[in-house]
Amino acid sequence: MKKSKLFYWLFLAPCLIAFSISVIIPMITGAYYSFTDWDGVKSISEFIGMNNYIAIFRDTYFLNSFKFTIVFVIVAVICVNVSSFGLALLVTQKMKLNNFFRSVYFMPNLVGGVLVGFTWQFILCEVFDDIGNALGLDFLCNWLSNQRTGFLGLLIVVVWQMSGYMMLVYIAQLQNIPDSLLEAAAIDGAGSFKQFVKVKLPLMMPAFTIGLFLTMTNCFKLYDQNLTLTSGGPAKSTEMLTMNIYNTAFVSNEFGQAQAKGIIFLIVVALITVTQLFITKKKEVEM
Repeated sequence: MKKSKLFYWLFLAPCLIAFSISVIIPMITGAYYSFTDWDGVKSISEFIGMNNYIAIFRDTYFLNSFKFTIVFVIVAVICVNVSSFGLALLVTQKMKLNNFFRSVYFMPNLVGGVLVGFTWQFILCEVFDDIGNALGLDFLCNWLSNQRTGFLGLLIVVVWQMSGYMMLVYIAQLQNIPDSLLEAAAIDGAGSFKQFVKVKLPLMMPAFTIGLFLTMTNCFKLYDQNLTLTSGGPAKSTEMLTMNIYNTAFVSNEFGQAQAKGIIFLIVVALITVTQLFITKKKEVEM
């Protein structure tokens, strides 16, 4: 028993060391620096207590970024999961080109976020402008020039890129539903709609738990698409929290305040995701 425990910890040690170096130690160090005036350059920093945290809640740009991020995450999570679930239902029907469509829908997830952002910036600014001017459609012109269209542009990009990946999660769960349950429901007189509502949806809850969690965390961490598409403009009206934290640290050289913002960000995301997992886990049913 002693040898087995020793080997267990020896095999686990590389992972624990790597996790501690890359996550635990930086987190503790960052928490300490959030109480200092460190600017990222000087080796000696002064302990200033809660001043950074007080300054955060007086920073209108941070509060606007916080509000924008929360609203964006709510809308994006709903749109991504609805669209991906719809795609999963579509490609699990009996069609000859199912595998082809699955590959096509998944492809946007393989493209890097920076490339996606610049590509869609060209589409939304150049292509939409040309179409709008040619057809006299003013609403297609000057996209990304204000908060409303910038929000929609970010939403389009995120839904386009993430839906294919989330689709695979829902496909796996749909294919895991036993045919015997659907056949039993059909024998009891349930039509396609009732089978979907009474059988498929309740059994899809494990996939919804994973899908909501992954989409939510990815949307909260969104940075590269935000940078390349709008750069937070105009006037920081589309600046998400990750960009606000980055700019505070590497543009304003206020690393202590940026660390405080990161701690607040971590706590908020953790609370939201844990709550979501708790609620959706309770609704899961066994097959």
